[in-house]
Amino acid sequence: MADLLTETDRDRFYAVIMAGGGGTRLWPWSRRGQTKQMLRIAGDRSMFQVTIDRIRSLISTDHMLVITTAEQAEKLESQADEIRHENYVLEPMPKGTASVVGMAAIQLLARNKDAVMAILTADHFIRDVDYFNRLLETAFTEAEKGHLVTLGIEPTFPSTGMGYIDQGELLETVGGNPVHKVNRFREKPDRETAEKFLMAGNFSWNSGMFIWRADRILDEIRRDLPDLYEKLMEIAPAIGTAEYEAKVAEVWPKITPQTIDYGVMEKADDVVVLPARGLGWNDIGSWESIYDIADADENGNIFINCRSFHLDSNGVLSCSENKDKMIITVGMKDIVVVETDKAVMVCPKHDTQRVKEIVQYLKDSGLDSYL
Repeated sequence: MADLLTETDRDRFYAVIMAGGGGTRLWPWSRRGQTKQMLRIAGDRSMFQVTIDRIRSLISTDHMLVITTAEQAEKLESQADEIRHENYVLEPMPKGTASVVGMAAIQLLARNKDAVMAILTADHFIRDVDYFNRLLETAFTEAEKGHLVTLGIEPTFPSTGMGYIDQGELLETVGGNPVHKVNRFREKPDRETAEKFLMAGNFSWNSGMFIWRADRILDEIRRDLPDLYEKLMEIAPAIGTAEYEAKVAEVWPKITPQTIDYGVMEKADDVVVLPARGLGWNDIGSWESIYDIADADENGNIFINCRSFHLDSNGVLSCSENKDKMIITVGMKDIVVVETDKAVMVCPKHDTQRVKEIVQYLKDSGLDSYL
């Protein structure tokens, strides 16, 4: 891997790992007490651990900040105690990614006024780790210039579940990576529009990964989300003091929820995108998406954390919380079987997005113990 960063650069580079999501898209394996980032989906390491492993050659664990909830922090910390306890920053309740980014920015500026931050999530799968780190190095150099940088994923099909980035002119090539101006961000399209985006060739999927100077993004929040900025400025002086937790508990509930994409990025100036071609990225947004990342046998069958035997079956994904559980299918094709101590789900592969309907049913029926 080409090393674009000096040791001085690395002293300013931080990773902010967002790890507070509920992760119900992989229900029933992923639940409130065991969210997607805690699961061992593609090997012996959890998604959270794999996220840390992916970047540790570029960013030291001392420079990794984990933003999560109080109920998840203890379990995450048990999986990654190499990250210092004080680097786990708690949000009392979900208020959207704009507040998470803002909180991370004020935390890092309290440590280093020149901090550059990479906003990453704890539940992405990335196959080409070396390429990813080269992209982060290029992104750092662009962020140092004052750009707001995002990583765009080359679309492989006309997805209606992803936001898109309209790539503009090529500004330069750094470390072998093209840097394009962003014309605009586009919301999740209908099928016809998604097909047009794919054919056009100048659209990327919005990965939700961003790199920028901490002071630069805070200036954008001040301009575009002044109420959030005001709340952050109430919290900032308390960082590192005995009053910090009380101040966060007082201020955080007053924040209006907003995403960083809609609240800031769609309005911001000087945004650039690094198109990532062949990165092997997947946000694991459904059980079906696991077929793209997990190893399968000669019949396309996948088993996760269980034993299995599939007689005259193909395309079966079987998963259990109990590694000694035997899951058997006979004459099945393209189905997902998930077994936990609370529920069993059997679903056609192409219908796994409907898990959200199951989750909504459980919420509406007051069956929270299954969530």
